[in-house]
Amino acid sequence: MTKLEQIEHQVKQLNPADFAEIKECFLEYEWQEWDQKIEQDAKSGKLKALAEKALADHAAGRTNPL
Repeated sequence: MTKLEQIEHQVKQLNPADFAEIKECFLEYEWQEWDQKIEQDAKSGKLKALAEKALADHAAGRTNPL
């Protein structure tokens, strides 16, 4: 049995409260990774073209209010 299979087996054995806690832990980890990736992309300039296009579309009236 691989380590991943062992973890999956253990997760399936958790009671609902413990499962909710571990699920929240993984979600938080995922959100932190997402935030770091966005920050890296912003610093590297990868998002600049998207931001410029969005601003140009807005200035041209091609956007809708939220």
